[in-house]
Amino acid sequence: MGCGSCGTSKDGSPSGCQSHGNCASGGCNRMNVHDWLANLPFSDPESNCRIVEVSFNNGSRKDYFKNNTLHYYERGSMVAVEGVGGFDVGMVNLTGELVRLQLKKNNIDEKSPEIKKVLRRATEQDLEKMMDSKAKEAHMLIRSRAIARQLKLELKMAEVEIQADGKKATYFYIADDRVDFRELIKLYAGEFKVKVEMRQIGARQEAGKVGGIGSCGRELCCSTWLTDFKSVNTNAARYQNLSINQTKLSGQCGRLKCCLNYELDTYMDALQFFPTDADMLELAKGRAFLVKKDIFKNLMWYTMADSNKHYPLTLETVKRIKAQNREGIRPEELETAEVQTSKPKEVEPEYADLVGQISLKSLEKTTRKRRDKERGQQQAGQQQNRHPQNQQRPQQGAPQRNPQNAGPNRGPQQENRGPQGGRPQGNRPTGGQRPQQQRPPQGEKK
Repeated sequence: MGCGSCGTSKDGSPSGCQSHGNCASGGCNRMNVHDWLANLPFSDPESNCRIVEVSFNNGSRKDYFKNNTLHYYERGSMVAVEGVGGFDVGMVNLTGELVRLQLKKNNIDEKSPEIKKVLRRATEQDLEKMMDSKAKEAHMLIRSRAIARQLKLELKMAEVEIQADGKKATYFYIADDRVDFRELIKLYAGEFKVKVEMRQIGARQEAGKVGGIGSCGRELCCSTWLTDFKSVNTNAARYQNLSINQTKLSGQCGRLKCCLNYELDTYMDALQFFPTDADMLELAKGRAFLVKKDIFKNLMWYTMADSNKHYPLTLETVKRIKAQNREGIRPEELETAEVQTSKPKEVEPEYADLVGQISLKSLEKTTRKRRDKERGQQQAGQQQNRHPQNQQRPQQGAPQRNPQNAGPNRGPQQENRGPQGGRPQGNRPTGGQRPQQQRPPQGEKK
């Protein structure tokens, strides 16, 4: 587990925020708690609790140790503690007066000589040994399962936890019946060269060690904060008007979900005001049977034996009809309560769906418009370049298009003279004026 602003590294210390375990959010592992007695002043410092709570294996297990040293360990500090034939490394989870309350809750004497001691603050060599031991756990778990399968033992090996110095290994297994694992311990000790300890756990503890995502979309409660498991039965679902569907009510461990007990007390308190002997009502038309109880609206839903229609009744109506039935009176009809079936319309917030407004068609349309505009500008520019040439062409080609001048074009000397060197023959205006060139009318072709 890790808090929102950092992640937990393999040695157990946060690797993101570089606070070395002193995280203010208290979420670096699933067994962290908030020490709300840490800042209380005490007149006698010697009376402070000298017991610290240490968690191991990233918060999956915790134990209490006596701090006889002169050092003060804060929450998140890595310490070396006494182990079986050696030492172990864990993280300080709780200090101060709150530990004393936890000891009282767990019926542990603070002055008991059985409480082990804190040796020192964990050094780099201690952390390196712990990392080497943790790296062997996966291989040992696979090999231990193969050995148990060879002996044909009815058990499931869930997890292997090795002590920091590598001298002891704890095997957590699941079994329905009692298992004789004496031969199994000998094989484990001979192959892995460690002291073996076997611990039986349940399906809920296994789910907490494995972890996962529940049907609610969040991490499993047993792998984040829940440490004490209470028995859950189907009556908890019946009190909450839940359908008895084993698939929906079961968690990943195969047992009933622990969250069925969370709201059970609220339902039990609310059901105290409901009549207990109102499972059936006598009417003139027949009998009405109880379908469900709505504790939020204080309604009881009934249905007739020959009809599928449901009738909501208030608690006062049910109590009055039940009192009439005791006197032998059967009412004609049920006085149903008004129930708002339609929910009020919720005003949806206005927002701009930028992704939905932009489509490929709109982009293609914009590109096509820009392309047509550029093409029109190019055509207009070409027409402007051609316009002065078009005005000069009729003047240059006027002698050819003049109907009065027949025949091929002649040079200037031939036009001024006739065939015999005299005046040119043809229509010549009087008065000594030169003939004017006439342009052809518009629309006339050559």
